Amino acid sequence: MAREETTVSVAGPDGSREVRISSPGRLLWPEAGLSKLDLAHYMVAVGDAFLAANGGRPITLQRFSGDVDGEQFFSKNPPKGAPDFVRAVDVVYPSGRSHPQLVIDEIAAAVWAVQMNTVVFHPWASRAANPDNPDQLRIDLDPQPGTSFRDAVPAAQELRKVLAEAGLTAFIKTSGNRGLHVFAPIEPAHEFLEVRHAVIAAARELERRMPEQVTTAWWKEERGTRVFVDFNQANRDRTMAGAYSPRALPAATVSCPLEWDELDGADPKDFTVATVPGRLKATGDPWADMHSRPGSIEALLGWWERDLAAGLGELPFPPDFPKMPGEPPRVQPSRARSKD
Repeated sequence: MAREETTVSVAGPDGSREVRISSPGRLLWPEAGLSKLDLAHYMVAVGDAFLAANGGRPITLQRFSGDVDGEQFFSKNPPKGAPDFVRAVDVVYPSGRSHPQLVIDEIAAAVWAVQMNTVVFHPWASRAANPDNPDQLRIDLDPQPGTSFRDAVPAAQELRKVLAEAGLTAFIKTSGNRGLHVFAPIEPAHEFLEVRHAVIAAARELERRMPEQVTTAWWKEERGTRVFVDFNQANRDRTMAGAYSPRALPAATVSCPLEWDELDGADPKDFTVATVPGRLKATGDPWADMHSRPGSIEALLGWWERDLAAGLGELPFPPDFPKMPGEPPRVQPSRARSKD
């Protein structure tokens, strides 16, 4: 029996490319009725905005062997047989090990990634030309059990004010699930650890202003019914779904950039693989000029030093990171108390 396949024509800087799509009718989102070919066409439709947000960066691909409810794995380096328009850049991971990481320079590479069963695209906060120094400050607002997307909205609005006081311009997008992602373009003048400290400084200031609504507590047992400000997403090799990336969720939601004045009435379920291309065509890309005026994190680093002097030290790192200077013990608080 002949293998089912088709091709998708993708315009690019070197002319049109015909990208092969095998098993085009395979449903990636059975509940939404969206196929692998639908995803390829989606990537073409949002191509310019997707590239502006995610192109030219080290990127990790979240790939699936079947539909989004099935087995998944992550790809960081280009697999054997990758086309010549898919490149890689050497990056340094938290372990100190260096390894090539995928980079997408044209939308044909994203369509090729779909052919390789990619659903979610996770770009770094730095660019391939300068992978050690982020040009984005990113803060993940993660609603905890008992809270919802609606609880993340006022936290994001107050965080916007906090960042403005530090001289930064904030941009907002849905996570594609229950949370919100706040980004600020920054000058690529500091490495990941310093940017993490700037994020912690902003998160602590937000927590001071909204102590009943948000938390920086790393341990889940201490968060309560609040929105967690996930400072560890600012670490090297920590990524979140990119702008305009689909999510591996039943409704085929997308991590969608918004204008700030849309946020109060926004519902993340409205932004899907089926609806976002039409939205982009009708309203344009809210993040189109994100990097036209990058800011400095010097003010936030000043807040970090102020908090250090006040006795607020380093916060825990993820468990797979090496032990970091000044880091508190990686012991769950309840377990630490049980040993006393």
